Amino acid sequence: MKNWKLTPIALGLAAFVSTSGHALGDDHAKEMTEAELQERIAETRAAIEQFASTLQGELVAAMEEGGPTQAIEVCNQRAPEIADEIAADTGWEVGRTSLKIRNPDNSPDEWERIQLEHFQSQHADGTPANELAPRHEVVEGDDGARFRFMAAIPTGGACLACHGSDIGSDVKHALERLYPDDQATGYSEGDVRGAFTITQEM
Repeated sequence: MKNWKLTPIALGLAAFVSTSGHALGDDHAKEMTEAELQERIAETRAAIEQFASTLQGELVAAMEEGGPTQAIEVCNQRAPEIADEIAADTGWEVGRTSLKIRNPDNSPDEWERIQLEHFQSQHADGTPANELAPRHEVVEGDDGARFRFMAAIPTGGACLACHGSDIGSDVKHALERLYPDDQATGYSEGDVRGAFTITQEM
């Protein structure tokens, strides 16, 4: 069996940039003081880092123990559970999304799609995926204002075993079984694979 010992960056989950993010729709943001906004951003980033590091640790262990097929099983089961655990602790909506989804439950809404397209555009213009600034905005909806935040997920080298163009037959079979409508393949290392997304009540 291949040696699947991985560095954290190999899975593309730890490359979380340190910039505070790009603000959108400043009208509602002005209702918060700058200190309140920065505190909200810091708390949101901490939740995303918790999500990324927890999932990453379990995926690394699964890859080392059983290779990509076991990692797929872990991601299928644990990623939603980790998101739910953080949501229960914070009261926020927590998840991942992409323009090419694997799990249909992670389909982007309109605001998320716009941010994902922005990440892709910035990346196409030369910004490395792991240097894309997170996006945040206060969005007004039918049920009131929400603080929304997204941070891009770069594609690490080890991600290509399950998300690349040259995928082994055993991995293909596992994906077909768990995700019959999978779209999340064909990536190259360094691509924007998707984003972490968080929604908070104001």
